[in-house]
Amino acid sequence: MSDISQNPITRAELDPADFNPSDLAALGEGHIAYVRAIRSDEVRRLFPQAPELMPGLNLFALLSANGTPILLADSRELVVANATAQDLVTVSLH
Repeated sequence: MSDISQNPITRAELDPADFNPSDLAALGEGHIAYVRAIRSDEVRRLFPQAPELMPGLNLFALLSANGTPILLADSRELVVANATAQDLVTVSLH
């Protein structure tokens, strides 16, 4: 049996007013993560437990679909590899 609905919701039936913020935050949870370039000066805001870092470093953060921090690294490739290992599809945040 297929999980695909035989009667999908059409674009005309979607009303943004019907969505609550928690529903939107959960979209993609466990499936999608985003990669964000971040300066070391900003790390403590997203990763409060992180040790003090030298200012001015260019780093990359992997965040869940709802914005929860997952990983911090000094290369985009490491972040994407970690996401792939966790079966997450990555998107970039600009």
